[in-house]
Amino acid sequence: MPVDYKVGYKKPPTHTRFKKGLSGNPNGRPKGTKNLKTELMEELQELILVTEGGSRRTVSKQRAMLKSLTAKAVQGDARAATILVNLVLRLIQQDEDTDGADDLSEEDLTILEHYEMRLRRRAHAKKEKTNGN
Repeated sequence: MPVDYKVGYKKPPTHTRFKKGLSGNPNGRPKGTKNLKTELMEELQELILVTEGGSRRTVSKQRAMLKSLTAKAVQGDARAATILVNLVLRLIQQDEDTDGADDLSEEDLTILEHYEMRLRRRAHAKKEKTNGN
């Protein structure tokens, strides 16, 4: 090493540099670590206690979320209903892609389109009402 070598930006001291041929992360990622999708799926499958109709039941968190979303949609929450309809449509699309299932009938598509338009009108009216006050 030359005597006039200066330590500074992009010039670390020679004794702290990585040695040639050695990894900067010799142990690598620990074995058994899970990715986000795996963690999420495990979390959603955990069981919780839910009171429904006066009785207590054990259901998965995923099931509890779906029950809550469905209940809100039934009570007229347009946002919850839109989320639910989109989820159903996405699942139907997935089934068609994987199973080669038949398309929805023209009548079913018309019903879903009308329902979506109603939900959008309600959401728009609700938004105008809150912005207007």
